[in-house]
Amino acid sequence: MKKLSCLAALLLGLAFIVFGLNFWLHFLPAKPAPAPESFMGLLVASGYFPVIKALEVIGGILLILPRTRVLGLILVSAILFNIAAVHQFFFGGLKDPTVIGLIVLALVVVWSKRCALCCVNSCGSGCCDKESSCCSSDKPASTGCCGGNK
Repeated sequence: MKKLSCLAALLLGLAFIVFGLNFWLHFLPAKPAPAPESFMGLLVASGYFPVIKALEVIGGILLILPRTRVLGLILVSAILFNIAAVHQFFFGGLKDPTVIGLIVLALVVVWSKRCALCCVNSCGSGCCDKESSCCSSDKPASTGCCGGNK
């Protein structure tokens, strides 16, 4: 499972890096420019789209590096959720095989990092350690970003 999750993280990270850099470098065949009054046209015209593409590249790089994989996963998952939502609600359904493939890759990485994500969710309250099962609640919360002792 570890090799599969590493491969999935690598592919997902590379996909986000390639699609993010393609916005500036134009090395993939391009679709026609969106109409200015469309949703995508407004994103491009507003200057928000370059920010999204920069976050895609940063998230892809973070995903490739094992030490920062959880942070990259959080960043890329938010972007991927928005991509899926735009396809679902604006483009007539989630039918694009690229988006579906990216979602599957992200789910593989999420599953392999579920314990680390539990620890992120608990704000370092000590719920996760190497010896015990992930997300166990038998340890008391310590001080930290959650606001003190509980």
